[in-house]
Amino acid sequence: MPLPRPRLPSSVRRPVMLGASLLIAATPAFADPSPALDRFSLSVGGFNADPKISGSFGTAYGALQTGDIKPGRVTMPRISADVILGDSQGISFDYYRYKRDYSGSVANTTSLGPFGTLNTFGNANLTTKLDFAKLSYKWWIGSGNTVLGLGAGAAYYRATLGASALASVNGQVGTLSQSSSDNAVAPLLEIGVRHAITPDLRLFADASGVWKNGGRFHGNIYNASAGVEWFPVKNVGVVLAYGATNIDLTRNNDFADTRLKVKLQGPSAFLKARF
Repeated sequence: MPLPRPRLPSSVRRPVMLGASLLIAATPAFADPSPALDRFSLSVGGFNADPKISGSFGTAYGALQTGDIKPGRVTMPRISADVILGDSQGISFDYYRYKRDYSGSVANTTSLGPFGTLNTFGNANLTTKLDFAKLSYKWWIGSGNTVLGLGAGAAYYRATLGASALASVNGQVGTLSQSSSDNAVAPLLEIGVRHAITPDLRLFADASGVWKNGGRFHGNIYNASAGVEWFPVKNVGVVLAYGATNIDLTRNNDFADTRLKVKLQGPSAFLKARF
């Protein structure tokens, strides 16, 4: 003979059922994101760029100007991550480092007013390094195969600039050497488009701008890229893109400002994991 099933007293059963109902109601129900987006993704790879550099290095004798220099292709490590919060908002992170040394011929003449002229000749050694990281909050508009993303946040950048060259001031020949390093945090704006041809084959385009006016270290950095994502397996894929970056940074010195301008363009390749 089967035993009777135990039953909670009604005075206990009603609060338990009410609490369960409230818990279910309070638990957020997130809709699946657009097939063009992932709940979480991490990309690691490199940006192979052909840089064009021009610099003006402030010294006690005036500015050492390099003119336009093309030091040759360089591959920069890069890492990015995205996470979707809720149905249409998320956080995006990106980091890369540019580092390049150059040794080549530089000829420059700078007037020092009543103090004469600064003549630079022979070879110059240039050192440039930039660490760049950005963190932004994004709003994704749309839920179909195509979505538009708008982002705002902050970027951190640290630049190290150095130069040494043989120079003469009023007939006195010697080595002219200068190094400068500084960092800053600046506001960031982003815009992006994602389109899913299929859930495993997607197109994207992104653009972002960073600018900081005022202060001892200021300037702007602009990025733009477009590419394709392909996932041969469900959670792991490859990303191929082509991008361009424009960097223009100035550090105010006591004698003359130090300014670095770098233009980068070229392909990128990443290994991407999504969940």
